[in-house]
Amino acid sequence: MSKQPTPAQRNEPEDAFKEHLIFNLVYCSQISEGVVSSDVDAIIATSQRRNALLGITGVLVFGSGVFFQWIEGPKAEVLGLVKRIETDRRHEMMVTLSTDEEVRERIFPSWDMELVDAEHIQEVLNDALATARDQKSVDALQLMLHKLQEQ
Repeated sequence: MSKQPTPAQRNEPEDAFKEHLIFNLVYCSQISEGVVSSDVDAIIATSQRRNALLGITGVLVFGSGVFFQWIEGPKAEVLGLVKRIETDRRHEMMVTLSTDEEVRERIFPSWDMELVDAEHIQEVLNDALATARDQKSVDALQLMLHKLQEQ
């Protein structure tokens, strides 16, 4: 078995792959009527500014009028973000799919919030799986990939 390069060898921040108490929340919602692509772009721009300051990372998948988002970071900050999303006029019928809090690495350590279209989510999850270091993250990613393949 080959040895994985260290964060320093990959020119990445040393703490990017350290295990911490991480809270994650996964939700889906429907886009509100009248919301256009520039509104989705505004969501991403705002997320990238705010999330970096709050220690939040994740991925937003958008396709066929549905948002699917994985958010991870400190629990209070993630829950505060979710409260803002729940009251955001651009979202309807928001449903929380899962929450978890555990000591582990981040699944998306360098993504303050990236938009991925629905056709590319499997590629993103496979990339995350290739860099996952702990078994809990590997298990979560494999489950998400399995669910995608069932559809």
